[in-house]
Amino acid sequence: MTTGRGAVDTRLSEGEVRRIVEDGIPARVVEGKRVLVLTPDATRTCPLPLMARTVARVVGPRAKQLDFMVALGSHPVMDDRKIDALFGLREGDREGTFAGTRFLCHRWDIPGAMRKLGTITESEIESYTGGLFREPVDVVINRAVDDYDLLLVLGPVFPHEVVGFSGGNKYLFPGISGGEFLHFFHWLGAVITCMDTIGYTHTPPRALVDRAATMVATPRWCLAMVVAPDGGLAGLFAGTPEEAWSDAADLSARLHVVYKDRSYATVLGCAPEMYDELWVAGKVMYKLEPIVAPGGTLIIHAPHLREISRTWGKYILEIGYHVRDWFLPRMEQFRGIPRGVLAHSTHVRGVGTVENGIEKPRIEVVLASAIPEETCRMINLGWMDPRSIDVSDYRGREDQGILVVDHAGEVLHRLSSDGRGRA
Repeated sequence: MTTGRGAVDTRLSEGEVRRIVEDGIPARVVEGKRVLVLTPDATRTCPLPLMARTVARVVGPRAKQLDFMVALGSHPVMDDRKIDALFGLREGDREGTFAGTRFLCHRWDIPGAMRKLGTITESEIESYTGGLFREPVDVVINRAVDDYDLLLVLGPVFPHEVVGFSGGNKYLFPGISGGEFLHFFHWLGAVITCMDTIGYTHTPPRALVDRAATMVATPRWCLAMVVAPDGGLAGLFAGTPEEAWSDAADLSARLHVVYKDRSYATVLGCAPEMYDELWVAGKVMYKLEPIVAPGGTLIIHAPHLREISRTWGKYILEIGYHVRDWFLPRMEQFRGIPRGVLAHSTHVRGVGTVENGIEKPRIEVVLASAIPEETCRMINLGWMDPRSIDVSDYRGREDQGILVVDHAGEVLHRLSSDGRGRA
């Protein structure tokens, strides 16, 4: 049973947010407890400063200890300056509202930072994946969870390419985890394909993430946000990670999915500056692929983007971007490449086939960024000089098969003829 409210046309006030947090986190849940709040990094839109302050004011006085940890997954580690900006910390906050509170960053990059929780057996994997895989998978998590009595997930819910909808227990896996399980369920999502995963709640990767969460001995609670395109809170739900996430996903499915009556030969997706590398700017592709006509072109317009990935770029430079069916017969050849990287590669390249050894993507993906042309060609993506693009030239031409999407990457675009809806 969750506490909260939300609707497509709702914008919660600060007072309403506080009341939901007060009512949704009973005293018994946090009284005298050491509480670790798990939050997104800067690649997710949400009013994190407001939410962090509200949690500090409501939970802080009750808890024995209140700390925050940025659940990076495998994104680049943030320094103190970036963490301060993420939480909107002002001078005096660490001695005032956040007195005694630590702001931590998930250090997936440090050997020994993780510990093994257990193993999901090969028979379970076979069951969860519908027979696609049969292999045991170890599950690890940040050792810091052992220092707390409660894990409080604080994050937004959007359509997601790997698990269907983000949020909930995903802030544990991959948020504060790593290793084999992270790469496995990302590759599982890629094998199923982004087109058949994104925007659907009942997916094998989500089921596996929830299964892994049952291995965590520390109790869990959740504040699941649904963020409107204007940045306001359309909804906030408190409860267990499974229940709060489910209510938020229901609302996200109505708010974050735009249906179009036709497909487009050219779609120009304008990436926001919070996507500072292609590893996350790929979300523009994930959210827009369904409405690009077969043989059409998606342009990821990101003049600010200069890197493929600070963490995984060396692998992408080695393998490039390819459709799933190009990788499947070559898995032994790429045994040394983390499967999460293979997953990212296929998600950005999109669905397609391989015929007589020739790769045939359904659409073309063109990068208009500060990444050089020769690099784009080497990694199997198209290239345009961003200076040659006047976005205004593309606007107002939907009747010509051209669509512009601003702040692309969070709202899923889908054809009206796709009648499956939320499943």
